[in-house]
Amino acid sequence: MKGRTIVLDHINGHEAAALMVDGQLDDFLIEPRAPRIGTVYRAVADRPIKGQGGMFLKTPDGPAFLRQVKGLAPGQSLKVQVSGYAEPGKAIPVSQKLLFKSRYAIVTPDAPGLNISRSIKDEAERDRLLEIAHEALSTEPFGLIVRSCAEGAAAEDIAEDIEAMVAVAMDVAGDEGAGPEMLVQGDGPHVLAWRDWVAPAEVATDAGGFETHGILDALETARGARVALEGGAFLYIEPTRALVAVDVNTGADASLAAGVKANLACARVLPRALRVRGLGGQIVLDLAPMAKKDRRAFETALRQGFKADDIDTALVGWTPLGHYELQRKRARAPVAEVLQ
Repeated sequence: MKGRTIVLDHINGHEAAALMVDGQLDDFLIEPRAPRIGTVYRAVADRPIKGQGGMFLKTPDGPAFLRQVKGLAPGQSLKVQVSGYAEPGKAIPVSQKLLFKSRYAIVTPDAPGLNISRSIKDEAERDRLLEIAHEALSTEPFGLIVRSCAEGAAAEDIAEDIEAMVAVAMDVAGDEGAGPEMLVQGDGPHVLAWRDWVAPAEVATDAGGFETHGILDALETARGARVALEGGAFLYIEPTRALVAVDVNTGADASLAAGVKANLACARVLPRALRVRGLGGQIVLDLAPMAKKDRRAFETALRQGFKADDIDTALVGWTPLGHYELQRKRARAPVAEVLQ
């Protein structure tokens, strides 16, 4: 089935959203058991961890960890935002850099200035968006980033979006309470789908949509380790406590170019495979055998594959053993963990 379809439904009591592209599961969001990313707390400093340059904080959802702490004393209140997925048994990762993100704009209270997405090239459109942003922020000292999907959108829709985020930012900035408290809850899967999956798509919201559109079958495949590649090759994605191991195999292909072909296919498929499974952290690729002269082609394909992925992923490079390493933000809950 050609085209894009967004399906909003629930699975095992968890709110979830799926993006199908040409009949294939391209992205999947599910309500985590941990606090949502984007949640804003009034937290209380607890105890410093000098060796790591950070501090544990008290929040209503349990301990949080803040890196790069300066001038913060135990007992002091501060506002922080959940910046990543909290693994079971670990503190919630938080940041003091607050961002209020919606479909068309991101309000940045601590970074004044108006910025238009660099992907918007048309000067007339950039001027139009700047005018809308100036008017919406005329009386507030916040910064603003106008997102790329605002290009061509109706002025009233953009202004309404900005004003809603400004109102939330003002409420947080004006908070003067004491003690740990949640000030803003992060967006759930359905709102995230509306916010981030902005390309034209058919939207299905009927109950049972996951079964109707084949999402459940696709998820069953995604929960497994094996991923089929072109030409009969395949890879295994296996998360451990420390890292995510990816093993690439050529299958029955015994030609001289089998390793290169399998590795290039891996580079194209890997971003989607990680995205659908909700995997991040340290990722180590045990690639199929190939000559060192072919590494540049693989790196180019891998860089191109992650270019369209909206989760921050650093392509770290090669190890002495010939493995390739990635560092990917833990931006989602692992699907297998939520659905177990």
